[in-house]
Amino acid sequence: MFEESDLLSKDGYDYKFTPSACASCGGACCTGESGYIWAKYKEIEEMANFLELTIEEFATIYLKKVKHRYSIIEKKIDIDNYACIFFDTTKKMCKIYPVRPMQCRTFPFWEVFKNDKEEVKKECLGIQD
Repeated sequence: MFEESDLLSKDGYDYKFTPSACASCGGACCTGESGYIWAKYKEIEEMANFLELTIEEFATIYLKKVKHRYSIIEKKIDIDNYACIFFDTTKKMCKIYPVRPMQCRTFPFWEVFKNDKEEVKKECLGIQD
């Protein structure tokens, strides 16, 4: 079992998160239904630099514009199953982990899960009471 000191918590959320569970989960938060992986300009700049690309090259290859925002593209990995383009499906890990967008960094403490511990438990093995 996990040590209490390994658990992360956030005010207003009735669950805790064990980051060490990520190693055995297989990327559940990086795969699943199609959706948006939002990235702000500073994050785009950091990801482009990490990959040694210009911002323009990065945007052309990895982003889609959704109204006035940008989302990282996804790849289809099965029927109704998608993955972030940066999720390595063989190694089960993020290729840009050190510079991943804030949306990824804050999972599982998303507002949508704030009052729905059972739903976030379905998506994340690291959720503890």
